[in-house]
Amino acid sequence: MLGFLKEPIVVTAKINVNLVALTVMGLISRLWGLCYPRAVVFDEVYYGQFVSLYMKRIFFVDDSGPPFGHMLLALGGYLGGFDGNFLWNRIGAEYSMNVPVWSLRLLPALAGALCVPLAYQILAELHFSHCAALAAALLILLENSLITQSRFMLLESILIFFILLAVLSYLKFYNLQKHSAFSGSWWFWLLLTGVACSCAVGVKYMGLFTYMLLLAIAGLHFWHMIGDQNLSNVSLLCHFLARGLALIIIPIGMYLSFFYVHLALLYRSGPHDQIMTSAFQASLEGGLARITQGQPLEVAYGSQITLRNVLGKPMQCWLHSHTSTYPIRYENGRGSSHQQQVTCYPFKDVNNWWIVKDPGMQQLVVSNPPRPVRHGHIVQLVHGITTRYLNTHDVAAPLSPHSQEVSCYIDYNISMPAQNLWRVEIVNRESDTDVWKTILSEVRFVHVNTSAVLKASGLSGASLPEWGYRQLEVVGEKLSKGFHQSMVWNVEEHRYGKSQEQKEREVELHSPTQMDISKNLSFMAKFTELQWKILTLKNEDTEHKYSSSALDWITMDTNIAYWLHPTSGAQIHLLGNVAIWASANAAALVYLCLSLWYLLRRRRKIYDIPEDAWQLWASAGGVCGGGWAVNYLPFFLMEKTLFLYHYLPALTFQILLIPVVLQHLSDHLCRSVLLKSMFSALIVAWFSSVYFVYCTFSPVSYGQPALSLTELKALRWKDTWNILIRKQ
Repeated sequence: MLGFLKEPIVVTAKINVNLVALTVMGLISRLWGLCYPRAVVFDEVYYGQFVSLYMKRIFFVDDSGPPFGHMLLALGGYLGGFDGNFLWNRIGAEYSMNVPVWSLRLLPALAGALCVPLAYQILAELHFSHCAALAAALLILLENSLITQSRFMLLESILIFFILLAVLSYLKFYNLQKHSAFSGSWWFWLLLTGVACSCAVGVKYMGLFTYMLLLAIAGLHFWHMIGDQNLSNVSLLCHFLARGLALIIIPIGMYLSFFYVHLALLYRSGPHDQIMTSAFQASLEGGLARITQGQPLEVAYGSQITLRNVLGKPMQCWLHSHTSTYPIRYENGRGSSHQQQVTCYPFKDVNNWWIVKDPGMQQLVVSNPPRPVRHGHIVQLVHGITTRYLNTHDVAAPLSPHSQEVSCYIDYNISMPAQNLWRVEIVNRESDTDVWKTILSEVRFVHVNTSAVLKASGLSGASLPEWGYRQLEVVGEKLSKGFHQSMVWNVEEHRYGKSQEQKEREVELHSPTQMDISKNLSFMAKFTELQWKILTLKNEDTEHKYSSSALDWITMDTNIAYWLHPTSGAQIHLLGNVAIWASANAAALVYLCLSLWYLLRRRRKIYDIPEDAWQLWASAGGVCGGGWAVNYLPFFLMEKTLFLYHYLPALTFQILLIPVVLQHLSDHLCRSVLLKSMFSALIVAWFSSVYFVYCTFSPVSYGQPALSLTELKALRWKDTWNILIRKQ
């Protein structure tokens, strides 16, 4: 029974020494001196704020992309024991002792280091020689811009890692397709492709470019499979479903999971939640939730409410009135109704309170039992402090003369009767009998007499003049002009009014509510709102000192100064290896010209290279050239502030194209032994120049050693580079 113990247990393993050596070199190049400088470097001032908010569980919205990359940076802070207490307000600020600098920078550095062996494996899976694969890895290793970007608390190295992992996983899956379909390793690499794609998109939306490229390649490969008569219809269906599951369903599920974890971690109210809806804010701990806790859910006749405009940008505001009236005549000579002003006020105030009144009754209190207001009901809105009725009529609004003025009606005993009836329309209703609910219901108020809709027009235009206290204009807009979110309102604060006397009611309006009703949103509701905010919320793009255009990137006519030592000449710049960038451009040009030449010749039935060599050339171009194109060309369509680091994913693919072109030239154009020897010598000389440039610019990639004034001036190889030189 125990006979197997008579022989020793032997485990054999194949170790690719090249891969191990490249991984070690990548780790050394990215991890060496990782804590230096112990100061905020460029965009660490931006991402560090989000790490601190994660540590304190405070909700935030970042319009630059999804939360997965931020969570990975925060994971580094968590592993290092960071408490989130640091003021991220200045580039160059020295880190306090409670900030685990090494831990915060570790994950980007590891991702950057692992890009080196990934590049090697990608070329190997494309069926190029190990020399070509080794060259690709060494070029990634010696690219100064990739080194700099991966050594700090930034996201580009993590993005590039997941992009390369997705490409490698798909290539391994595809190479297993012919002989090992539906095997364990086949499933592993297919599923890993989907996981890596979702992670890339979750770090930055730029990852979507490579994801789309891989979907296109997978679609093309499947199209070829359809023509394979050896595959049955059932087999084709299984292949289709497997790819749909791995490349579409799983990435979508993972993308949702990033937001689920993000929202689960950030459950406390903070400065960013004000751009969210009242329902979202009320789901967070503190802030609005503290104010609205215990409010009645159903709005009834006699309810005291505040009405917040749903649009919420460029600022949140509440329906408001005060004792001041519109001027008899405006500056342009137009007349007004001289009624009490109604505005949208961007701050909480007692004058934001309104009472929902039943037009058929005089009482301003909630009956027992309460009579809820439903979709389609007619109401009057009475201003809580002044007790005047919300009104609109055929008088031009002060700033929007094509819309109706909205006021609180004052009876001047002239021929302008009150028109104060409003129909409640619940926009997000499930049925026509829905009850108007606090926070949850989004409603619009349609004027019964004129069919105008109550609208906060000031959110998209100028504020009122001094006579309106610079508050935002509210108008009655005709329905024929179309729907807009500035026409939609929701009840934010709510209480059941109990006091019929005005003085008692004023005291009541200042008092907190007491009833207890929960208003938790579902995850999908929160995800949908947050995703929409990320996609639509755009900060004003301002010209940055180091911003650049996409055309500047190819020739590296720009750089970015990341950090400057306060006393010495030590500094860090995002600068690429000039030899590698020039070679990458040359390789892309050679590939394009050769491809066009081959295509024209093949059209004439002239085949300059064997069919397998052509397939190899085309597939490498689809992955490397296609990767460069999809990660670069979209920036010409973007209206945003661009920086040199946006080019790094495209550059990575372009670098992979260099050994592809070199091997092709060596194998198919250098036909004699002499030519091959001369070409090999040129490659050695070229690689020596790559290493020379790497060493030359290493001091500004790593920030050490500090360079003298003369040495800094010598690094300014282009007039457009901004090398920082202190005045003597």
